[in-house]
Formats: sequence, C-alpha cells, structure tokens
Amino acid sequence: MSSKPTNPAAADMNPADVAREAFRRLALRRIAPTPEAYRDIYHEIIGVTPAVAPAADPGPENVLTQFAARLTEQSGELADFGRRFNRAVKARDWEAYARTLAALADRPVLRADGGIELAPNPEGEQARQLRELLSRTLTFAVASLLSGTPTLVAEAEALGAATKEAHTEAALAEIGTRLKQLCYQIEIRSGDTAEQQELLLRLFRLLLENVSELLDDDSWLRGQIDAVQNLIAGPLDQRALEEATRSLKDVIYKQSQLKHSLSDVKVTVKNMMMTFIDRLGAVATSTGDFHEKIGGYSEKISQAKDISELNQILDDVLKETRLVQSEALMARDRMVSAQQEVQDAEARIHALEAKLQHMSELVREDQLTGSLNRRGLDDIFERETARADRRGTPLCIAVLDLDDFKKLNDSLGHIAGDNALKHLVKVVKETLRSMDVIARFGGEEFLILLPETSIEAAVATMTRLQRELTRHFFMHENEKVLITFSAGVALRRPHEGQTELVKRADAAMYQAKRTGKNRVVVAE
Repeated sequence: MSSKPTNPAAADMNPADVAREAFRRLALRRIAPTPEAYRDIYHEIIGVTPAVAPAADPGPENVLTQFAARLTEQSGELADFGRRFNRAVKARDWEAYARTLAALADRPVLRADGGIELAPNPEGEQARQLRELLSRTLTFAVASLLSGTPTLVAEAEALGAATKEAHTEAALAEIGTRLKQLCYQIEIRSGDTAEQQELLLRLFRLLLENVSELLDDDSWLRGQIDAVQNLIAGPLDQRALEEATRSLKDVIYKQSQLKHSLSDVKVTVKNMMMTFIDRLGAVATSTGDFHEKIGGYSEKISQAKDISELNQILDDVLKETRLVQSEALMARDRMVSAQQEVQDAEARIHALEAKLQHMSELVREDQLTGSLNRRGLDDIFERETARADRRGTPLCIAVLDLDDFKKLNDSLGHIAGDNALKHLVKVVKETLRSMDVIARFGGEEFLILLPETSIEAAVATMTRLQRELTRHFFMHENEKVLITFSAGVALRRPHEGQTELVKRADAAMYQAKRTGKNRVVVAE
C-alpha cells in the first residue's frame, strides 16, 4: 500500500528531474546509491510517506523498474537510458544502474513543447581531434585510394563531411553503419583489383615467354627480357621495381643510340649493294654492246674489197677492244672498292651488335660496384653448375662480408662506405682468375664463384685475397684505411642447389665473424 504525494509541486515533476535531484542529494549526503537509499530520497522529494510494505515485497526494485519503464516510453536518448536501466535491474547489477544514473544526471536537459530531451554530450578536446582525424581520413586518404571508383569516392567524402557534424549517438550510429558498408565495398573492390593485377601479370609473363622464344640465344634483347622475367617471378617489391626501371631506362637509351647507328650502317650496306648491282649491269651492257659491234665488224670484214678497208676495220676493232678493256678494269676496281666497303660495314655491324649485347648485359650488373647483381649471379651459377655436372669438376663458392662496415659508414660517411665496396671489388678482380666471378649478394656481402677449384684451393685463394687487401690500402681523403673481410667457403655437393650451397657458406662466414673476424672458415 502506498500514499499519495503530499508535495503538490511533485506531481508536475518529470521522472528525469526527480532522478537527477535524487542523485544530487545522495551525492551531497555522501550516501551510497543503493536501491533502499534511492527509494528514501525519491519519496522525500515527491513528498510521499512510504507505507509499510510486506516483507516479501521488493519495493525498491519495483521503483527502479517503474522509473526505467517511464524513461523507455520517452523518445531519443531518454529511451536508450531506460533500456540500460532495465538491463541493470534484470541483472540486479546495481553498480551498473548507479553508473547509468550518474551519466543521466550529468547530462543537461532541454525543455521544448512541454516535453524534455537530453542535450548533446559536451565534446572534449580529444573527442574533437578524433572526429577531425576520422573526417580527414575519409575525405582525403580513403577517397584518394578509391580514385577508380567514383561512387565510393563520393560516399567516402560524404561520410567525412557527416562525421564533422555528428554529435549525437543516433548520428554516430548511422555513420557507423555507413562506414561498415563502405569497408565492405572497399574489401570487394580490393579483391577485384588484386585479381585484375594477377591476370595482367599472367598475360605479361605469357607475352615475355613468347617474345623470348622468338629471340636468338645471342639476341641483345634477351638480357632485358630475362631481367623483367626474374623481377615479376618473385614478390613485387617497390625498391626492386625502381632499380630495374632505372637500369632498363639507361640500357634502353644507350641501345637506342647504338641501334640508330646500326640502322645507318645497314642502309649504307644496302646502298653499296645497289651500286654494285648497277655497275655490274653496266659492265654486262657494255660487254653486250661490244659483242654486237664485233659481230658487225665480222660482217664488214667479209665484205671488204681491199687492204685499206680491212686496216680501217681492224683499227675500229682495236679501238672498241681497248675501250671495253678500260671499262672492265674500271669496273673491277670499283667492285674491289665496293667489296672492301661492304666488309668494313659488316665489321661495324658486328661491333655495334656486340655493344648492344653488352648494353643488355648491364641489367645484370650492380650499378655501384660493377660486380654482378643477383640476377647475373643466378645466370652464371646455372651455367657453371651445368658445366661442373657435365665434366665432373669441383665448384666452390665463397661468401665474404666486410668487417665493421657499419662503423666505417658511421665514422667516415656513406660515400666512403660506397668507395670501400668499389675498392674491394677492384682488388678481387685484379687478384682472381678471369674465370672466377664476383657478385654483390647484399649490402656489404659478396659471393665469389670459383669454377674447377678444390676446397683447399678456394681457402688459399681467399687467404691470398685477404693479404692483397691489406697490401692495397683503401684511401679516403689521402688517408690509408685498412679494410678486412670474413669469409665462408663451401664446396658444392653433387647436384646441390644454389640456395643450400649459399646457406652453408653463409653460416661459415658468420662463424668466421664470431671467432675474431678477418678469417676464412670452411663450411660443414
């Protein structure tokens, strides 16, 4: 049994106002927000003297449940608060109820048209910055990445603009829904783009394979075709793409110049051949005229009546013969000269074609040191291993790494470091045999291929190379700088692949580093 309010003003009070006032009084009196305490303050505000309820009647819970129900009947965020109160009551989670009540009490109330509604939450600086960042991300970053899809660009820009103006939970919920949909569309588009890129790569590989089949083994285009095939065979890397592009641009430019010269020489040869044919035709015409004239003179001789007439005919015959002989000698000289010009032109063509081949090979060289790069090493390794397997000869490799290279870079600068790498390659090329090959394997790591070399000879070669490097100092700003290297040497096992062989030599090199540097260690 309950009593009617004794406070006339309380009848006109809104439940939200009563709740705020109850919470305020609880806070001022430092009373814990338990259901019982809230009930007493609630009755105090509305002026109700609580009736003595039966012991089994859960009065406080009923009050809190009714309060939640009244709020649920409201609109907007008040209804959201009512649902949160209901969940807390059903779970008997009074701490959650108190937190929700505190959040409700902190929100300012707007009155309009006889009703009430909650004012937007005051936005903190951190929330404002996050809102601004999200808006800029959608408007600029996401929209720029979707440049190929105008509808998605428009949606990203619209979401960016709406984010700036969203201050209520309802508006943020709507933006969240739209953002999820946009992410889903982007995911679909990225999958389509990846599939298109894969199809284009397959088409490009097929085209390169077809062109490669049409080329001769010594074609000057083969080096470029191989470089691009090796590049797209593995994972695409931006640095590798940029390096290959720069290298190919330089090679293509030089080849275009040489190709222009080659075209000029071929045109010259063609013109000389045409001249030769014209001159040969002139000789044939002249010879034909001579035979016709001789036939005429023969008829005149048969009809001659005296010696004087015969003498005149013979003079004419000798004159024509000398003329033909002179023309034949001139034609022979011209033909010999044309032959020499053709031979010279052929020599120039071969020289230019050799230069084109060399330009194509440049894409396999390390641009800094002049040693082979990884692509060039792969080609040489394949050739030498095939030869070693065919002949049954030993093949060794040495992986070497400059000692304390980082310290040299830090103390003398990166330009000095680059020059040190060049100096090492220069000493290696001057010390080793012409059949030995050096390739840059990493930053300051190199690989030396030693065909027809036993493991003992390979170790001796690396030791000799270390001595040569200490004899030929690296000069930096007129000062001698001693550089050394640690090396791991490995003998290729029968039919062993490049990866495993390099792995064994690399492990031996690191063992040389750990045991004091400037050493040579044989791989297991």
